Amino acid sequence: MKSSGSSGHVSIIGAGPGDPELLTVKAMRAIEAADVIMYDRLVNKEVLQYAKPDVELVYCGKAPSKHAMTQTDINAALVQYAFQGKRIVRLKGGDPFIFGRGGEEALELAAAGIAYTIIPGITSAIGAAAAAGIPMTHRHVATSFACVTGYRSPDNHKPVRWDLLAHSVDTLAIYMGVSQLASIQQELLQAGKAASTPIAFIEQGTLPEQRIIIGTLGGMNELANTSKLINPSLIIIGDVVRIREQLHAAILHAQELRHIG
Repeated sequence: MKSSGSSGHVSIIGAGPGDPELLTVKAMRAIEAADVIMYDRLVNKEVLQYAKPDVELVYCGKAPSKHAMTQTDINAALVQYAFQGKRIVRLKGGDPFIFGRGGEEALELAAAGIAYTIIPGITSAIGAAAAAGIPMTHRHVATSFACVTGYRSPDNHKPVRWDLLAHSVDTLAIYMGVSQLASIQQELLQAGKAASTPIAFIEQGTLPEQRIIIGTLGGMNELANTSKLINPSLIIIGDVVRIREQLHAAILHAQELRHIG
């Protein structure tokens, strides 16, 4: 937390990967106390039920090529509400510091001398993968993983080093990569990543609508097209994807044994 001369306070909160029951208790308490909630597109609206009846709700969602508010406007609104002495919740999907621009907003608040608290959330790479039965690490298969964004800010010209990522970590978890699948696939294959490497698409992770699509790196882009993959979808690349099949096989075997018994 940072101290300030203003009486307002901002809680930058991660709401988790989608399932409202994955919201933390600390996040819920901050929502209950908030005068203003500025929430993003991927926040499950069910978590807003914890808010006070007279709370001011401000939608800040960013869909591809369609932003309800620019980041500059969001930053300015946070500062303005705080100087009005209000308790503000900045509510984001997943974790606010994992591709959630929480760091940018915290810097803006710090520069204005406004008190803020960071309340972490379960990021999609952890929550959605676990809900799909895919461990990010497994001591016999993967000892490292990387979270990578498939989308680059227009003012960030530094390329993603897919050539290094192809061999430096065992598991890749790619956020916001659906629109860049063909390019990602080509870059990894050109870097020597095996076309047979297992991949998984996790669409609407942790929600009742969750869909899991399994394939290989070589057929990744075609699979997404034929499956009509939509956002939000997490992309997992690595041998850990095979663990899901092993878990299902173990469950079926156990059920068969119980039936025989």
